[in-house]
This record gives sequence, structure tokens and C-alpha cells, in this order.
Amino acid sequence: MEIQQLRSFRAVASLLSFNKAADRLHYAQSSISAQIRSLEEELDVQLFDRLGKRIQLTESGMLLLEYANKILDMVDESKSLIRTKEPVGSLTIRIPETLGVHRLPPVLKAFHAKFPKVQLNLISCTLEGLNKDLHKGVTDLAFLLAESMSSSDLEMETVGFESLVLVANPEHPLSAKRTVHTRDLSGATILLSRLSCGYKSIFEQMLKDEEVYDYVKFECSSVEVIKSNVMNGLGISILPEVAVAEEVGSKRLVILPWSEGGIDVAILMIWLRDRWMSPTLQAFMEVARALLKR
Repeated sequence: MEIQQLRSFRAVASLLSFNKAADRLHYAQSSISAQIRSLEEELDVQLFDRLGKRIQLTESGMLLLEYANKILDMVDESKSLIRTKEPVGSLTIRIPETLGVHRLPPVLKAFHAKFPKVQLNLISCTLEGLNKDLHKGVTDLAFLLAESMSSSDLEMETVGFESLVLVANPEHPLSAKRTVHTRDLSGATILLSRLSCGYKSIFEQMLKDEEVYDYVKFECSSVEVIKSNVMNGLGISILPEVAVAEEVGSKRLVILPWSEGGIDVAILMIWLRDRWMSPTLQAFMEVARALLKR
């Protein structure tokens, strides 16, 4: 079993495409296919199910991918540290939009100043597919706004909190009430993220607990789209307070006097429990802890 075979296997497993893996690694597709075939012969297992033009990992393939990620991470990090004696390479980090806009910039700036050779890839974070991506090694680290996340094979650490608020256009009927109870949201138009974010689930459970079912739900692609439509009077929404501070300050939005009061959700930093923690990953986590916990 050779390192290049494992690199080719990981690329195919991540992209679920021989063609795309060949393009990424700058090989001919026939070379990638030959390497995978050689691995399968050596291990005497089938690593991929071929389903017409599609492929998917077999159970043996998923197991090998876990080990391939660990082996390749160790190879890459050992080379980097020997050559440079400082964290290099790349990290892929999943982070919610609100944190990416309002909390992460100081972390990125500080980390980049300290470790300028590390490449950071930032992608949107949702609950959907998170566990799978951490296992596959597609994601190195994730941040999530949620009360908790139950998974026996993930480690998570609370590095801060965000306050959630109900917001509306100043002319919205609910903005005239002294107190807005959750049951008052019956019949309202509520704008929520289309993505399966943690605080969306919390809010929907609160509506369910109060037996509020007859509301009209609009799902939007981003926080900015939600804010724009709420300001335009389409409906109300629940959002992190930091995400609406500017609009509330300019009186384009108002925070509704919700009887539930301020709801705080944790900023969770999440990683795979059994994964080898590279010096690069550890360095980023230390910077994130130091700045987010402020």
C-alpha cells in the first residue's frame, strides 16, 4: 500500500468521482482507476460500488477512508514540520454565517498573522452532513450555534454564547405589544434559514411546545435575505442579536419584547474524537479559544 494510492483513494472517496479526482490530482483517469484497482486487489475487498455512472463507498471503503485520513494527515504534517518547524498546510472549517461575519474575522486575522503559510477553507456549517464530513476528513473543524449536539464520536467545546432575539419591522402589529408570548406567533409569517442550523431547531421546538402550528414559514438562503425581507414587512424572524445590531440601531428593525426573554445558545467548536490532532489544527483551535471566549 503506497501513499499515492491512499491520496488517490481519498480524492475519489471525497468527490465520489474518478474524473474529478483525476483532475484534482493532475493524473489521467486510467491512472487513478489503476491505483484503486491495485488497492482493492491488495486488500481483497471492493472499496466502491459502481452504480452506473455513479459510485459510492462500500463498508470496507468507509473503514479504509478513516485510516487513510489519519495516515495522510500524519505524513503531510510530519513533512511540513520537518521542513518549516511551524504549522503549514490547509484546514477546512465549517462555520455558520453569523459567526463567519461577526465573530470569526478577528480569529482569522490573528491566526494568519501568526501562521501565514496555512491555507484556510471556510464553508457554511449546518447540522446536515456535519458528522459525515468530519469522519470523511472533508472537514477538519466545525463551529455551530446550538444547545448541544449528541454524538458519541465527536468532541465539542463551548467557546462562547450568542443571544437570540425576535425581530420585526417597526410597523409590524406585534411590535406594538408590551409583551409578545410564543402563542402570539400563531398565524404569523416567520422567516427562517433554509439550512438546518442549531437555533432554528430550538425555535421550532419552542413553537411546538406551545402548540403553535398555524404559522406561515418562509425559508431563506441566508441571514441577509431574512433581514431584508423582515425589514420590508414580510414577517418576523429569530436571529442572533449580533446579526441585527446595526439594523436595530438604525430603527429598520425592532426587537420584540418576547416573554421568553433573551435566549442564549452556545458557540460549539466540534471535531472528530479519534482524529489525530495536527499541530496546525491545534494552533487554530488555540487562537479560536483565546478570542471567542472573550
